[in-house]
Amino acid sequence: MATLINNRDKPSIRHPEKQKRADSEVLRKPEWIRVKAPGGKGYQATKSIVKDKGLHTVCEEAACPNMGECWDKKHATLMIMGDICTRACAFCNVRTGLPAPLDAQEPQKVAVAVREMALAHVVITSVDRDDLSDGGAAHFASTVKAIRQEAPATSIEILTPDFLRKPGAAELLIDAEPDVFNHNLETVPSLYLSIRPGARYYHSLRLLQKVKERDPRQFTKSGIMVGLGESKAEVMQVMDDMRAADVDFITIGQYLQPTRKHAPVKRFVPPEEFKALEVIARSKGFLMVSSSPLTRSSHHAGDDFARLQAARDAKHIKSAK
Repeated sequence: MATLINNRDKPSIRHPEKQKRADSEVLRKPEWIRVKAPGGKGYQATKSIVKDKGLHTVCEEAACPNMGECWDKKHATLMIMGDICTRACAFCNVRTGLPAPLDAQEPQKVAVAVREMALAHVVITSVDRDDLSDGGAAHFASTVKAIRQEAPATSIEILTPDFLRKPGAAELLIDAEPDVFNHNLETVPSLYLSIRPGARYYHSLRLLQKVKERDPRQFTKSGIMVGLGESKAEVMQVMDDMRAADVDFITIGQYLQPTRKHAPVKRFVPPEEFKALEVIARSKGFLMVSSSPLTRSSHHAGDDFARLQAARDAKHIKSAK
């Protein structure tokens, strides 16, 4: 989220595979995936806060289609540790390159911004920082703790990297006690090499499982994109894998190609198929399911957190009878 260091003028590196995709065929967007251009007083107010505080948001960096709606409601997902990622995932619009050093004051700056924005629920995410010995886990944890001090009434959701090959990093962040620990699997295992080459499917799955083992009170959340060439059977298997890891909340949304250099959309999945996926996911035991063409990991996160709490309470009451 929020580094006050401006990395815009720094050179970035694009994965060579992305360049090869520049000439790929682009499917025409159907009506159900189209959104209104950002605008409105709420949007402008949020834009001003983000700019004045020198914050980064994943809404902007990832070119989220829901930015207009969310910012109009003064909701934003804050991105820490800079705006340059050490990986080059084929679906992601965040720039790749050598990141700037961490800003030691960033956790406090973020916490003050959360307090001043009077957020009931905040989502904190970050770029991948494979250049750091702990992947940035300590910085992430410090941000959570600073928000707890400055805005104790604010519920905190974190959307984390996988901390691949960083011993002890996940445990450090789990022990910071966020309310929701979110880590996206993004796609099915067979597409990892082309879509998420720097990650490992079963490592990401194990990270989610580790959260529940270490602190069962924390809600866990994960999401996938569809329309990248996956099969329905593969999506079903990912659901089963998530439930085996005791994931509480699954999000399923349509992949949208950020630029011609990124992985192409293989298929636009119609709304009725998303509804069918929601029914299947609920039958598998998820506490919460969000499945629609425009579903994104942090979309309606505050409202969803309240529903998660209510769903868990209802489950406990039912189990006690």
